[in-house]
Formats: sequence, structure tokens, C-alpha cells
Amino acid sequence: MNDEPKTCLTDGSEVTPDHREIDPATGLQKGYVALCPEELAKGYVRPVRRSYKHTKCGTVTTMHHSLAATYARDPKSYYGTYCVGCRNHFPVAEFTWEPDGSVVGS
Repeated sequence: MNDEPKTCLTDGSEVTPDHREIDPATGLQKGYVALCPEELAKGYVRPVRRSYKHTKCGTVTTMHHSLAATYARDPKSYYGTYCVGCRNHFPVAEFTWEPDGSVVGS
């Protein structure tokens, strides 16, 4: 029996080997892995928060709901996240949740 939670891309499709390819124009990955709806239906251990601030540049980024729900279900599910201002990915410890200011991933 597989105890690993089922993951998919944010659009619900299967995770592909090339999902981490970066679009040079935006700095975004081709696809982002999140918990599938059946995993998210099991409930959350944190509130669902969609926006976070990059402590280095002060920009607030709002993420796709399925990514926010994945953080709420498993706060340590990601080691890095994207800053829309810097157009790059950084460690989650560089970001705080809006509006409460708690560190992303904690």
C-alpha cells in the first residue's frame, strides 16, 4: 500500500517529468505540483492563505488555490516558492503570509 499522498499539477493533470522547466519570459515553471483534490478533501491543519510577501523585495504574490490548499494541508510540502516581483523562486523561509506575517512553511 502506498502511503504517499496523491499529487497532480495545479490544473489537475498528471505530473510530467518536464514540469520544472522555467519559462524565461515569466520565471514560472511549466507546471506546479499540488495535492490532488481527494487529498485536499481530507482537511487542513492550517488556514488556506493565498498571498505571501517576499521579505527581500516586499512584493506580495498570490498563488493558485490548489497550491494554497496544499500548504494548508501540509505546511512543509514545499521548500521554495515564486516571487512575482523578482520573477524567480526562493526558499519559503524568505516569505511571510499575508496578512498575519507568519513564515511560509511553518
